Amino acid sequence: MINAVMLDTGTLGIFAHPRADREIVEWVENLVMSGVSVIIPEIADYELRRNLMLEGLTRSLARLDQLKSFLAYAPLTTEIMLKAAELWAEARRRGQPTADPKELDGDVILAAQALQAGAVVATDNVGHLSLFVEAKSWREIT
Repeated sequence: MINAVMLDTGTLGIFAHPRADREIVEWVENLVMSGVSVIIPEIADYELRRNLMLEGLTRSLARLDQLKSFLAYAPLTTEIMLKAAELWAEARRRGQPTADPKELDGDVILAAQALQAGAVVATDNVGHLSLFVEAKSWREIT
């Protein structure tokens, strides 16, 4: 049984849309009603928020802020960033990098947050994330 689901940026973006698709709204509601903790990780909030700000999508920004009031929010900590650095180095040593070496790798930061929370990641980027944590399309998580 799944106890916690962490939303990646893409899934969070779909849910944060002011006119979010009814299917994803019902999915989140069903998880919450069944006792599953649905978590917004700070790294996904950051990645989504910066794009919404760039595009001037104020209604989506307001919705994102609203979601943080009733879903769990996982802030970044030093412990998480240390784990992310470890995951990043391990992936490179295995020849499986998930981002350019000069970029901040949001996937490993998200993976570190999910590991700490014991959460499955709801994502459309199963390939990269599944190197580190259990990751599935949100439609496959019940």
